[in-house]
Amino acid sequence: MENGTHLRTCHLCEAMCGVAIEVRDGQITSIKGDDNDPLSHGHICPKAVALQDLHEDPERLKRPIRRTASGWQEMDWDEAFDYVADNLDRVRRDHGRNAIGAYLGNPNVHNHGAMIATLPFLRALGTQNRFSATSNDQLPHMLASLEMFGHQVLFPIPDIDRTDLFICIGANPMASNGSLMTVPDIRGRLKALKQRGGKLVVIDPRRTETGKLADEFHFVRPGSDALLLIAMVHCLFEEDLVNLGHAERWTKDLDLVRLAALPFTPEAVASHTGIDASTIRSLARQLAGTPRACLYGRIGTSTQAHGGVATWLIYVLNILTGKLDSVGGVMFTQPAIDMVALGALSGQKGHFGKRTSRVRGLPEFGGEFPSSTMAEEILTPGEGQIRAFVTVAGNPLLSSPNGGRLEEAFSQLDFMVSVDYYLNETTRHADVILPPTAALERSHYDLIFSMFAVRNVAKYSEALFEPGPNARHDWQILLELAHRLEKRRKGGALPLRTELGWRAFKKLGPDPLLDLMLRSGPYGADLGPARPLVQPALDLMIDVLPDKHPLRSLARLSPLDRRWQDLTKGLSLNALKDSPSGVDLGPLRPCMPERLFTRDGKINLAPRRYLYDLDRLHTRLASTASEELLLIGRRHVRSNNSWMHNSQRLVKGKDRCTLMVHPEDASRLGLSAEGMAQVDSEAGRIQLPVEVTEDVMPGVVSIPHGWGHNREGTGQSVAGAHPGASINDVIRDDQVDPLSGTSVLNGQTVSVRPWQTAQARKSA
Repeated sequence: MENGTHLRTCHLCEAMCGVAIEVRDGQITSIKGDDNDPLSHGHICPKAVALQDLHEDPERLKRPIRRTASGWQEMDWDEAFDYVADNLDRVRRDHGRNAIGAYLGNPNVHNHGAMIATLPFLRALGTQNRFSATSNDQLPHMLASLEMFGHQVLFPIPDIDRTDLFICIGANPMASNGSLMTVPDIRGRLKALKQRGGKLVVIDPRRTETGKLADEFHFVRPGSDALLLIAMVHCLFEEDLVNLGHAERWTKDLDLVRLAALPFTPEAVASHTGIDASTIRSLARQLAGTPRACLYGRIGTSTQAHGGVATWLIYVLNILTGKLDSVGGVMFTQPAIDMVALGALSGQKGHFGKRTSRVRGLPEFGGEFPSSTMAEEILTPGEGQIRAFVTVAGNPLLSSPNGGRLEEAFSQLDFMVSVDYYLNETTRHADVILPPTAALERSHYDLIFSMFAVRNVAKYSEALFEPGPNARHDWQILLELAHRLEKRRKGGALPLRTELGWRAFKKLGPDPLLDLMLRSGPYGADLGPARPLVQPALDLMIDVLPDKHPLRSLARLSPLDRRWQDLTKGLSLNALKDSPSGVDLGPLRPCMPERLFTRDGKINLAPRRYLYDLDRLHTRLASTASEELLLIGRRHVRSNNSWMHNSQRLVKGKDRCTLMVHPEDASRLGLSAEGMAQVDSEAGRIQLPVEVTEDVMPGVVSIPHGWGHNREGTGQSVAGAHPGASINDVIRDDQVDPLSGTSVLNGQTVSVRPWQTAQARKSA
């Protein structure tokens, strides 16, 4: 690598921050923000500097390793590929294709090579027992987008740079840098909001880092968000504040929403939510009365017992107040590579409930079962029992509910392989670990997070360092395994044409496909002087062909479609290489109803599955609010799930893995700020330091997620020296939102006591 400054995108969170990396004699000497990046404008968060730590980590695996009776031993790549393919094929032949399970971790969506190679790998694996982080995260948003807009990843994004009122519920963008909202420098953007006379309102069981910046903050009881939101809907109808704006022409079933909200008055829900009726009415009036306003909710509203309904209601409130597809409201991106339209063209708009899990009967979403079912599918005997497992860039033992039960399950597998460059809490159970190259050794393009950005941008980063001669990219690993599995499935050899196709795919890699998608997208190739001759023919073809004709769909994806005539043209991989800071493609633009993918071209405001699920909300309303302690998670800007804890610069300083507890509860429970607490649930037990603070509401305790590096056999010494405790060791995996199958990660009940007292009782 040449000496000098190299520009790329940080991939360590959702923010897509541009970084300038200084290299001297093959070594990184500094990492700073790229002032010319059109999205981040020089901002970086603390995680960006850890790119160096990940690249230089001596504990990062570089070659395949295999578990043996005498410990881990290195393998050659060909030997490892054959060993893995042979064992997976053996399990498949002996027990059927669904005897293999596969889990895809969150880092995959930050990696365009892995994303492109995952599809043929899963197809070659052949199993229906697929899992991912989705059901522990954004599944309710994907379901709402599918049901209401016709496509599972057509997400409405807050137009935060032009809004005048930002209501944030169950989200902490100051720590996450946005989630389903790619927004670097959220602090600067919130400051700009206030400077133009705008307002920030935050609703959360904890006064988060974002809450501390709020003009108006309200505590809400965990799991009651849906009651608050439907009471706001009630107010809009009761006070005649409903105004859909231009969305009224392409929205249906408004009356069904009005009828559904009738029983949920602010007065009825106040005691359950902890928010008084007058405040609920004020929130509804503010949202309706501010022309440029948006309501945004994330992990806190998603991963709870009513996460599906709560997320739907957030969408409904934005629509009822005319904020959808409106400047300063919530809008849809038009990325350079339109994965929404490409998915629709290939028939991948999404699906839900086509089949159910073997043991508990929970619905699949997009071909994946809820992660909360993994352990039981491994441990429960019978036809279809999972006997072999594949993890790709995931650590579900720390990131999925009931880590103790999942650990038991992984230890009983016949065979397990992990594609990962760390020996961590999950991969230590594998028989083989296949380590891919690190991020700075591969090219980078944000296929997914460009779809969530608060501004349309495109950026490609070339590999900063050449990988070693014995290294493999993750896409190479996945394609090689897929190729060998296909050959074994076909008896050892593939037809010549198929074999040549596999070889070509493995040789080309993902970047030529990127180039093709850029050139054929809305900002792609322009015909220049020939355009006036070609455009009329293309327009005629679009007009005369049936809506579902594949040629019409292809034409509407092209840069020549009339919808894109005023967009920047000429985008390609080479064009992005010539602009290493990235290309600004402009602010979000109104695009409805053309962007809808529903069959009738209208927004389905009241999908029946949500209306039916309101029965559970009625039951909650009729019950007495629990007085037990409710557990919530939290995130920190120096962490990203369980990824970043082997970086000394990110874990140093004050212990961040603490039990936050309100002073009233601490006094009642005998907890002190200098002591340790024991947290118990039906799932398990953990101990961690106590942090007494008024930042959590009474009756609520908070533990950060991603920690728990105290298990034996891992190869991460820095993380091991700062182990913390895993919140998922006390999160039950039998609690899910029955509507969506999403794990209930917030609002489960726990008991808490001083750890010293608990030890004394055990000794007695």
